[in-house]
Amino acid sequence: MFKTDDFFMHQFRRWLVALPLLTLFSLTIPHASADESADASAHILQAEIALQREDYLAAMVDYRKAAELSDDPEIARKAALLGLAYGFNDETVRAAKRWLKLESDSDEARLVLGQAYFRLGDLKDARRQYSYLIEKSGEPPGAQLVLLVRYLSDEEDLELGDELMRSLAKPYPDSAEAQFAVASMALRAGDAPFAMDRARRAVELDPDYLKARLLYARAMLVNGEPDKAIEYTARIIGDDPDPDPDARMELAIMYLMTGRDDDALSQVNQVLLEQAGRTDALRLMAIINFRQGYLDAAWDDFQDLLGTGDYDMDALYYLARIADYRGEYDRAIRLYSEVRYGSNAAISQGRAAALIAFEEDDSEAALQHLDDFASASPTLAVDMLLAKAQLLASLDRDDEALEVYDRFITYRPDSVTGVLGRAELLLRSGRLDDALDAYAGAVKRWPDNALALNAYGYTLADRTDRYAKAEKLIRKALEFEPDNAAIIDSLGWVLFKQGEYDAALLELERAYEGLEDPEVAAHIIETLVAMGRTDEALEMLLAAEVQFPDSELLADVRTRLFATP
Repeated sequence: MFKTDDFFMHQFRRWLVALPLLTLFSLTIPHASADESADASAHILQAEIALQREDYLAAMVDYRKAAELSDDPEIARKAALLGLAYGFNDETVRAAKRWLKLESDSDEARLVLGQAYFRLGDLKDARRQYSYLIEKSGEPPGAQLVLLVRYLSDEEDLELGDELMRSLAKPYPDSAEAQFAVASMALRAGDAPFAMDRARRAVELDPDYLKARLLYARAMLVNGEPDKAIEYTARIIGDDPDPDPDARMELAIMYLMTGRDDDALSQVNQVLLEQAGRTDALRLMAIINFRQGYLDAAWDDFQDLLGTGDYDMDALYYLARIADYRGEYDRAIRLYSEVRYGSNAAISQGRAAALIAFEEDDSEAALQHLDDFASASPTLAVDMLLAKAQLLASLDRDDEALEVYDRFITYRPDSVTGVLGRAELLLRSGRLDDALDAYAGAVKRWPDNALALNAYGYTLADRTDRYAKAEKLIRKALEFEPDNAAIIDSLGWVLFKQGEYDAALLELERAYEGLEDPEVAAHIIETLVAMGRTDEALEMLLAAEVQFPDSELLADVRTRLFATP
């Protein structure tokens, strides 16, 4: 147990900096002690059984009930951590409250309770817990808020995090670090003008605060002023006879964000000349080489990075991608499998399973891979259900996929990806009315989500004659993502369905410029044929078949439109 006055800072450094919160905890369920009631012991046993059958919510409920029946704070602690790991936030609040009742001086319990409240959108109660810990710690509040930014940035709702951070920092208007924390969170949430304002205020409070000056420049870039941002950062470097490598790193990132990879690499090389062991510079150099297609150089860089012990999950992920690109599937599977936490963990395990299923032709081993990872990584167990549903769908095991999708959505009802994936599976299974109902429900629930709007609109255009509604949905999707090639293709397709061939072709060709995909190609070919431009259509078909030789869509187009009688 940590001392009360240093717990908050220690935990933020330990939990909230780099890794998902619960990867640092063992979630092994403790056995009931001799003095626990029989009912509590029974609930713990039921929780263990539920975990084994991947019924995570049932496990959480039973474990929380055990906590309520036991006077052992460790039972409540494990219940709260289990709920937090699996994302059952209502249950986490109940377990954490029980924990705090049994161990009233536990700052750890308050931190978990605050996180659960935040995830539920209860900012008032979340703020109460965080403020209590900040004030109790005796450390500078601004420094703690800076650490909190790194934690909130790992959460899904960045706008909510921004709102919470502004509230927490309000009592500290004269703290440069508090203003920096607010600016950082605002920028992550997409409010670049406010971020600039708060970063400027931080610099006013502390003119030598380099991080605040660099953040101001980054906000300027995100606000649509890249040239000014780069000039501002370059001036910081130029005005200092001994420039801080952090400024060079920030300039390199700006160059990278604006597509000036060579200039970025030049700055990174300068940093490495001055600080040869700087691993963030090595990581950035590796990423630049990867982006530019210099895979051999990137491989060596990421291997070097892996040897340092820093950014190891990033290094493993990119090494896996390089092996994947090269067709070294055994090596890629091994590397993807080692990405156990971080932002790339779920996608890595999904890709490893796909390679096992389709390159090694072992679908059962692929599914077992996802199950094993879920058991070993509670924080990603529910994500593995989504990966499992997607894999089953790709294996044409639709009934099983639908069952897993239903379980996933039970645990994550707010997942747009899960709801739309399930709807697509219903559509593919021939259940058009059910699919349309699912898409309509998604649009009603997330009216500003371009993905949902486009999916519903395209399905209406492709499978029904409700073209006016389809076009309205698709055009609304384009308001949110005007450069999304898939949505532009949908617009072209609904225009084709309405006989507006010239307008349709214009949109479809624009879509194909941004997304060379066999479906878009098929749409263009159909439109050209409808316009009587058969020779051009055939020419495009031949070119597309070379590029996508296994496309069933193109095979269907050839059969329908160009088959000889």
